[in-house]
Amino acid sequence: MKTIVKKIADNFGNQNQEIITAGKIIKEGGLVAFPTETVYGLGADALNPTASRKIYAAKGRPSDNPLIIHIADIKDLENIALHIPVNARQLAEKFWPGPLTMIFEKREIVPKETTGGLDTVAVRMPAHPVALGLIRAAGGYIAAPSANTSGKPSPTLAEHVAQDLNGRIPMILDGGAVQIGIESTIVDFSGEIPMILRPGYITLDMIQKVIGEIQMDPGLGMEDPSAPPKAPGMKYKHYAPKAELILIDGEQDKVQKKINHLLKEAIISGKTPGVIGTKESCNGYRWGIVKSIGTRSDEDTIARHLYQILREFDQQNVDVIYSESFSTPGLGQAVMNRMLKAAGHQVIKV
Repeated sequence: MKTIVKKIADNFGNQNQEIITAGKIIKEGGLVAFPTETVYGLGADALNPTASRKIYAAKGRPSDNPLIIHIADIKDLENIALHIPVNARQLAEKFWPGPLTMIFEKREIVPKETTGGLDTVAVRMPAHPVALGLIRAAGGYIAAPSANTSGKPSPTLAEHVAQDLNGRIPMILDGGAVQIGIESTIVDFSGEIPMILRPGYITLDMIQKVIGEIQMDPGLGMEDPSAPPKAPGMKYKHYAPKAELILIDGEQDKVQKKINHLLKEAIISGKTPGVIGTKESCNGYRWGIVKSIGTRSDEDTIARHLYQILREFDQQNVDVIYSESFSTPGLGQAVMNRMLKAAGHQVIKV
């Protein structure tokens, strides 16, 4: 299969031919990768069980890992979700379109091939014009996980999609670099108390200010890596580079000293090491391939560059990556969730 890559201009109109063509591919049961504000998604007709199965096959994704349905109009939520509570509507009013996914009991129209066999459905309305245009062109319901090989770092550029899926899907819509760089926050409304199953750009504090009481899934592994996650997909290894990734957590001066020690040991043993630091710290590392993920004064830069840096290390064939910790009460919680998964919870405390 030849994969066609089409660049979409910022000022594209409603009659953009590339988006019309992509919508037709999805309507006919095919797959299209497309940009969202979070990461690139791999889209198929969410109401077509055969099309959903194609997503799992193209990604090598476990079949019990549910897909998120993307919509472009709030009224379309009623057609696929049952029992939409008032607090969920409040979040939708505040954060949609945007990087927020909500889980509800599903209607019969949604096939279990899309929901990973569950009786619930995950839904979000993306805030990217290309994504919204494609959803409308494709009929209103696109199932889309990240457009990467399962387990690898998520794609934030069309080139990342091509690295993983070239020859496996018919089309990639290139909308340039994404804005956020990590996947949406997932909030489960299928229980009595809403629960965050995956942290993201929409933080716990932001949600609490809108709806009040909400829980964090203990199985996220932020405190106890052995606790089982509620979301089926969170039990799998995600976001991982080819090299071993180890996080160093503690006071900044101690972290830097420890990483320099580890770098020296790695080089003596014949390994090629890498370092993930920040604009403030990178000059303090004396060995290895050093990359700045952003600046600690702007958490958005750290989230935006995480997956790109992991992929760059893949291209440079490093053997081991040592990373500073980026845990903060805000977006840093989402960043650390991804990094802990990518590192297999390998953390050195100093």
